[in-house]
Amino acid sequence: MVHGSNSSRRVFLPLPQFSCCSPSRNVCGPHGSVAQPVVKAHILWTESELSLFFSSTPSCEEAMDLHILDHRLRVTSISKSGLQNYTHPLIKLIFLRNRTRCKFFSLTETPENYTVVLDEEGYKELQPSEHLQVECSTWLPLNVISNGNTSSSSQAVGVTKIAKSVIAPLAEQHVSVFMLSTYQTDFILVREKDLSVVIHTLAEEFNIFREVDGESVPVHSQDTCNGLQRNGKEAPHSTVHPVMIPKNQFCVMSLDPDTLPGIATTLIDVLFYSNSPKEDAAVADDLECIKFFSFSLIDGYVSLVMDTEAQRQFPADLLFTSSSGELWRMVRIGGQPLGFDECGIVAQISQPLADSDISAYYISTFSFDHALVPEEDIVSVTDMLQDQRKDVRC
Repeated sequence: MVHGSNSSRRVFLPLPQFSCCSPSRNVCGPHGSVAQPVVKAHILWTESELSLFFSSTPSCEEAMDLHILDHRLRVTSISKSGLQNYTHPLIKLIFLRNRTRCKFFSLTETPENYTVVLDEEGYKELQPSEHLQVECSTWLPLNVISNGNTSSSSQAVGVTKIAKSVIAPLAEQHVSVFMLSTYQTDFILVREKDLSVVIHTLAEEFNIFREVDGESVPVHSQDTCNGLQRNGKEAPHSTVHPVMIPKNQFCVMSLDPDTLPGIATTLIDVLFYSNSPKEDAAVADDLECIKFFSFSLIDGYVSLVMDTEAQRQFPADLLFTSSSGELWRMVRIGGQPLGFDECGIVAQISQPLADSDISAYYISTFSFDHALVPEEDIVSVTDMLQDQRKDVRC
């Protein structure tokens, strides 16, 4: 830190190349790594020059890249009654990374079932049975990367940050999305057959790249125009679905994947043995709290979403969260299973949150969608969603 009031004082300072990481996940940089500046040169600055440099550097919103990641995903559901048929492959996918070529794995427990999103290599581990449901499409994960300075700590993050630039435009083009927020980032899953529409829709807003064999290859809208197919006739207005707000407090955390063996018994207990089907049904009927636990292991980085009751079962020294240690409340979307074809469900929640600058994580599952908002905002979010339903009735 520079002390004193002499504005002509020269400061010997490395000139860094900044990366942009969301402020509520500021313990780590992209994909959980420590956010270290990459030194490019050394320059002598005056303090006034320093101030001018940082105030004039473009913000994250001025330069955004959209990456089409090199994963082809399947979205599946395992019934709770049939879980015992899949414990072996699930334990292998979670703990034995050297025994599988799966690079994208996410498992989310809800009162109804277990949603498993995984790449083609991981999908091979799941044997067909009456207890396994598989959505018929292949899905591609998209990831938005900001190029610029770290955004201010007061700026909304998560799905809110991409609501207007990604979620709303895709909804207008009748593209269905499946969201998966993690501690590190937010994945927007789109059907492979919709990719040309996605690229054409978002090309003006983003620099678009497709990952191929570890390399980011630029994609241009004209490259897809010849095969562009719109999603059919005008879609009906999306339904405003009912929401439920359980009383659980949730945490969004991560850990070093090398420490997974140290929490193996706890994680297995929480995922597979914490509640009997009867207890789950009682919780679902009560609606006071909800069983929800999400574990993701994507490209070697771990994300965990759990309520505070589950968190207390884990060693505190192995889990880490953002520096503010905030708690989150859930908005569960849907009175009946939502399906996969309706467009605009994510936009229904993310758009008003974006208008109010409220951060949100968003996790879609096989049956319902779930948004996590800061606990201090839950009252205003509840009022906002109630007003939304009133406007629809009028």
